[in-house]
Amino acid sequence: MSAVRVRVNGEDLDLPEGASVASVLERLEIQTPRVAVERNREIVPKASYASTALAAGDVLEVVEFVGGG
Repeated sequence: MSAVRVRVNGEDLDLPEGASVASVLERLEIQTPRVAVERNREIVPKASYASTALAAGDVLEVVEFVGGG
């Protein structure tokens, strides 16, 4: 199986070819209701997480929103 290397929040991550934004979030154990994902400086709509396939060299920034006061 081929792998692709992407950068997530400044860290390199090897993923299986065809991995999606959703699979990265699952691997990182991040829940999607309070998260925003940027891929190559473009915001990825939540509805597209499962269908957005990643390619070698992609750069993701994942931000989790935390409530509090």
